[in-house]
Amino acid sequence: MREFIVEADGGSRGNPGPAGYGAVVLDAATGETLVEAAEYIGVATNNVAEYRGLLAGLRAAHELDPDATVHVRMDSKLVVEQMSGRWKIKHPDMKPLAMQAARVFPAERVTYEWIPRERNKHADRLANEAMDAGGRGEQWSAAESSAELSVRRGAAESPGGGAAGADRAAVADDAGVGGAAKAEADARAATAVASPGWAPADMGAPATFVLLRHGETPLTPQKRFSGSGGTNPALSEAGREQAERVGAALARRGTVQAIVASPLARTRETAAIVARHLGLEVSVEDEIRETDFGAWEGLTFAEVRERYPDDLTRWLADPTVEPSGGGESFAATATRIAAARDKLVAAYAGRTVLLVSHVTPIKTFIQLALGAPPEALFRMELSAASLSAVAYYADGNASVRLFNDTSHLR
Repeated sequence: MREFIVEADGGSRGNPGPAGYGAVVLDAATGETLVEAAEYIGVATNNVAEYRGLLAGLRAAHELDPDATVHVRMDSKLVVEQMSGRWKIKHPDMKPLAMQAARVFPAERVTYEWIPRERNKHADRLANEAMDAGGRGEQWSAAESSAELSVRRGAAESPGGGAAGADRAAVADDAGVGGAAKAEADARAATAVASPGWAPADMGAPATFVLLRHGETPLTPQKRFSGSGGTNPALSEAGREQAERVGAALARRGTVQAIVASPLARTRETAAIVARHLGLEVSVEDEIRETDFGAWEGLTFAEVRERYPDDLTRWLADPTVEPSGGGESFAATATRIAAARDKLVAAYAGRTVLLVSHVTPIKTFIQLALGAPPEALFRMELSAASLSAVAYYADGNASVRLFNDTSHLR
């Protein structure tokens, strides 16, 4: 049976502050470096960054050989003791990360050892490289195999190694323990914007909404109006498979700290499937439910045009007009979503929360964040089980970071 050594570290300049992790997978027999992994993760605490490093190292080892045994070495006493089962995990930000790490390999094939910081320089250097890049406003990550490492080392060591090798060597020197360059880099990062954008550095960690549209229902492929006033359909088999894929993808990222769902069946079912992957509980928020489409519920757009042509024309031209039969206008939906946004931003300040919702609410979150006119709702395509993201800062500004991502479904 093959044996790996995983060395991992994480850091935060501000705690919480700009954070990153580094992880190295070594061949236990030869000491050869097989994989390096590192990532700038935005604003987080030291402990979260350390757990993210552990998770990245274990996953990299699993990709090399899922049947291997792993010996983890870290300079975080907290992580080592918690993952060894000697200390309880109480913090809500660390519980899901610890659960994900525990699932990568069977417990009997992983051992943990605390080591002094000076013996963890490789992973520490990678974490600092990631934080340095984040301090420059770059969303930086790296994951390299042993073959890629060999190519990079050869380029860096040869006289004509090129700018890429030289740049990386310079970053590694700056990130090394001690020295004026390290101190200067730390000082720059401590005052830098935590994430790319124009928010001032003292805004602190934003509340980040990861917006997930529910998986498909039987009505979705038929493109029928399906709001909060209809038959409240459950997910189809395809929708459940989509939710499983979303859950697996979010578990790999390890950033979601809470889950909030609309009260409708399709969103609650989607949220429950994702929650199983993340080891989290689901809260329900009525205000992020879908718009009520009145008499149009269950109809296709063509059927509405045929039966209610004048009402449809007015509805498309004016956001204050309700669908036929006393549904909810887009203006009313926007008012409701704005109130929900403010409530949830206050409740989840500095945290990342998954909101499992519907087409109109998610488009409305995006429209409000961009300050776009109401007709922008008709210019967005939002697929089933897609992910979008908006970060909200303490000064009231918002930053749209992702829209209609479906890469996890492919």
